[in-house]
Amino acid sequence: MSTEPSPPPRPGRRTRPTPWRLACFAWLGLGLGMLARAETLLVGPDGAQQRLEDALRMARDGDVIEVLPGNYRGVRLVLDNRRLTLRGVGDKKPVFDGEGKPTAAYALLMVRGGEVLLENIEFRGARANDGEGAGVRLEGGRLKLKACAFYDNENSLVTTADDKAEVEIENTQFGQAPQVEGGLHHLLNIGRIAKLSVTGSRFQAGFEGHMIKSRARETDIRYSFIHDGGAGASSYEIDLPLGGLVTLIGNVIGQSPKGRNRVMVAYGSDGNGWPRNALYMVHNTLLNYQVTPAWFLRVWRDQLPAGTEVVAVNNLLVGGGVFGLVNSGRFEGNHHALVSMLADVDTYAFELPAGSMRRGKGVDPRQAVAGRDLSPQAEFAWPMGAKPLQPGRSTWSPGAFQK
Repeated sequence: MSTEPSPPPRPGRRTRPTPWRLACFAWLGLGLGMLARAETLLVGPDGAQQRLEDALRMARDGDVIEVLPGNYRGVRLVLDNRRLTLRGVGDKKPVFDGEGKPTAAYALLMVRGGEVLLENIEFRGARANDGEGAGVRLEGGRLKLKACAFYDNENSLVTTADDKAEVEIENTQFGQAPQVEGGLHHLLNIGRIAKLSVTGSRFQAGFEGHMIKSRARETDIRYSFIHDGGAGASSYEIDLPLGGLVTLIGNVIGQSPKGRNRVMVAYGSDGNGWPRNALYMVHNTLLNYQVTPAWFLRVWRDQLPAGTEVVAVNNLLVGGGVFGLVNSGRFEGNHHALVSMLADVDTYAFELPAGSMRRGKGVDPRQAVAGRDLSPQAEFAWPMGAKPLQPGRSTWSPGAFQK
């Protein structure tokens, strides 16, 4: 038998495609077909354009629905296993307005499975007959909020339990919780899902409920402004009752003089609900405006598994309160300060001024946890968003701002 290699195919002669190539061609064809089908639909509030409900009914997976500015009153929308983008266009956000009227619907917009992006839309005035109305409600799937706003809703965003669901929030504002005694309306209410991530967002003016409540397996909150303000009266600023893997980096966390609970960040109060539990709290600025001391952090060790890791590095603790002395774990580079030691709290300039003795007194956050870089890569930029830090930093100051 000859062992000589076969001659190369002659120019113009096709070789028989292998099964692997056939599969690649099939996937490529499917992708191109989906791209070819994707469309942009334009809707408006006054009937001059297509109605929002009609566009949702006509839209196919991959389509973008562009929503013109205006007030969309009384909307009650349901997306079942859809892959869609709803994007507000124009100088002002379109408003999905529940008008504060209770109905049998749980939310202004219900997402049940699929993958949905909501961008540049305001959700306002959500009410339900049971007092649990939401601007947006997620029942499975993946949801991303980008540059949205939520005001005056019983719950801004609420999710039900689904250990595969994910929520990503970017540059979005939550505020103006209804002032209902005993209502316990949370600005953000996340159930037992796989992951919650929040970046560059703002939470203000809560009432009785928590500003952020997350039971997710993984909660990652960075470069955000979780500050109740003078008019707010929230309970916990961040509540993490089931523990889980939690990362808090570069946030401003402020408790109002009218706050309803002395705890600011709560971890594990209901016991562990997940196999892995660890809290990494790095470069946050926590402010207590009340005369009485606050719990800047409270960890329920008796409810959590033995060996649960708690790492708190380079946090700036402003006002009276307790932190490392009442919580076991690794606490390094954290510093206490007075309100008067910050640049200008009245204009939300919470950085340490240039002459502060605390500048440069942090430890290297890149070494806090073996194999994991916990250094901040950005800082909150008013009124919304995150501004990248200059790379190559060699010294670190405690708190959320390095400028």
